[in-house]
Amino acid sequence: MVSRYWDRIFSMVNQLLRNAQDAEEVTQDAFIRAHRGLANFRGESAFSTWLYQIATNLARNRYWYWWRRKRDKSVSFDAPMGPDNTTTLAEVIAAEVETPDDIAVTREFVSRIGNGMDRLGAKHREILILRNVKNLSYEEIAGILGISVGTVKSRIARARESLRSKLGEDFK
Repeated sequence: MVSRYWDRIFSMVNQLLRNAQDAEEVTQDAFIRAHRGLANFRGESAFSTWLYQIATNLARNRYWYWWRRKRDKSVSFDAPMGPDNTTTLAEVIAAEVETPDDIAVTREFVSRIGNGMDRLGAKHREILILRNVKNLSYEEIAGILGISVGTVKSRIARARESLRSKLGEDFK
């Protein structure tokens, strides 16, 4: 029964569902149900017609199940991007985990910034730490240092420019 009708049933179900994995499951289900219900087959129609009806009903049930849950709009991360493209979404979308390359670049960057900060004067180093490391507002920094907000802004600008020039020296 399976070898004789599998291809035809699968093809019909696949056309209805437009998903090979679901079509394979429904086709298997159809054969299991037909085997279990063989004793109830009355012979009023051809066996193939009866088997097609079982498969069609199962496919409709599967379709409406997915449609009600809007699953037909979801995409598997492991599914190929297209018929001619074997790349999957999992390969395209960036992972949350840092790669060893990312870790190495971040460490190198932090090290270079640290070296540059060490070469800054005390006033510039202090103001950059308050702003960029401790994430304090201009007003909070002004209160801590006892200077105006305008002075904080100009000192931060000069400190950043000084840091850029120190970092630039590393690449000369």
